Amino acid sequence: MKTKILSILIVLLFTSFLSSKDSNTVKAGLKMQDFVINISKYARSYDSDFIIIPQNGVDLIFNKINPSLGLNTNYTDAIDGIGIEDLFFDKKLKTDNYRYNNLQQIKEKKKIIVSDYITKVSDIETVIAKNKQEGFICFPRVNGNEYYKEIPKEIIDENTNDVTKFSEAKNFLYLINASNYKIKADFFKAIAATNYDVVSIDLFYDDKPLTSDEINQLKTKANGAKRLVIAYMNIGAAENWRYYWNGNWILNDPVWIKKNYAGYENEFYIQFWHPEWQTIIYGNDKSYLKKIIDAGFDGVYLDNVEAYYFLYNK
Repeated sequence: MKTKILSILIVLLFTSFLSSKDSNTVKAGLKMQDFVINISKYARSYDSDFIIIPQNGVDLIFNKINPSLGLNTNYTDAIDGIGIEDLFFDKKLKTDNYRYNNLQQIKEKKKIIVSDYITKVSDIETVIAKNKQEGFICFPRVNGNEYYKEIPKEIIDENTNDVTKFSEAKNFLYLINASNYKIKADFFKAIAATNYDVVSIDLFYDDKPLTSDEINQLKTKANGAKRLVIAYMNIGAAENWRYYWNGNWILNDPVWIKKNYAGYENEFYIQFWHPEWQTIIYGNDKSYLKKIIDAGFDGVYLDNVEAYYFLYNK
């Protein structure tokens, strides 16, 4: 009898643990929704057309982070599109059906950018075709470009159109790692020579923020048409090479630096809802987002919005 009771207690405790864990994830997800919404409100108080593109975290488009509960219009109204990594190819040619099915509920309303890291060159055309069939903007990466440091030789759906709204874009350059360019002028020259509709880069080059004059140089394609320039900003993980990092910080000190980021030894998942972190990101003249706005970017690409999940899972 005691063994049976103990077994029941263990099951109940385990079930309670899972329920609590799921609850924590949902609560954090709601906080991430609010974070993105507030970032959008702040940015659009300066520029009503400022573009907001969260990367991954597709579940955030839904009420209570639940695909069965319909779209959260407060969140979807705050964003202009969604960036997705490894949707059709993740080490092998296989579609992530969960995220794919969820994207069906939003693809007619918002632009979807898909960046698959393709290890087999023979699969590139298949991945491009899959994206085109869905109406997604496709940015396939091949060997050597896992970390977004190369400009592909060919542009998918290259065009001569002026692009002044994200909804008009047909292609996208994701170049947030400038390590291939030892001289800033070469970095700018390489981008200026392309006809991408949208270019996403980091605010900083060699730890110094780019200027509005420099960003304006990039807002014209090589063919003379207008394009958009978007800044990358990590809002779910702290990076120890950024201007805001305090050299005395370590895991759990301050308390909101919560978890090592697997595979990225210089990044840490954080309690992104903590006031100290949110003050770093937006809401004041010294914030990261204000620096992006002042530099003249057309919008921001928000990375690690999935931190709400990874804080409590994996």
